[in-house]
Amino acid sequence: MQTALTWCTRPFSELSTNELFDILKLRVDVFVVEQACYYPELDEHDRHPETLHFFAYNKEECNKSDSSHKIAAYLRILPKGTSYNDYISMGRVVVSPNSRGSKLGHSLLDKALKVCASSFPGQDIKISAQEHLEAYYQQYDFVTASDMYLEDNIPHISMIRKSNE
Repeated sequence: MQTALTWCTRPFSELSTNELFDILKLRVDVFVVEQACYYPELDEHDRHPETLHFFAYNKEECNKSDSSHKIAAYLRILPKGTSYNDYISMGRVVVSPNSRGSKLGHSLLDKALKVCASSFPGQDIKISAQEHLEAYYQQYDFVTASDMYLEDNIPHISMIRKSNE
């Protein structure tokens, strides 16, 4: 059973040292180690002034990160001109291994789309999705926009979600 979650949205400049560590540890543990995908996980997109880091902690407050509280889910929202010239984007979408199977990914995406709509109103979203997650993203009105391509030796597809405005 999933414990109570606290959702946080922060630009890079407002992340605490512990939040940044927890985010990077989760991303490296899953994307680099678990998925055996050796690539430069850190990039300049993380600290772009308009990038939003969106995450959930298994605890009561976001600002009191310590070793007893772990991030359960995370993604980053990137402004136009970072990943894509004409689209905002979401990436590094991850649910911690301990939180999988709890439908937390659905909460993460649902809440993140609301953050996109409020922070980047009227803007379409483009993602680079792992191909096996195509039907998952289609549930959230993403439409496939490319053939399969390999990204870090993992099959991916581009998907676009039109703004509702």
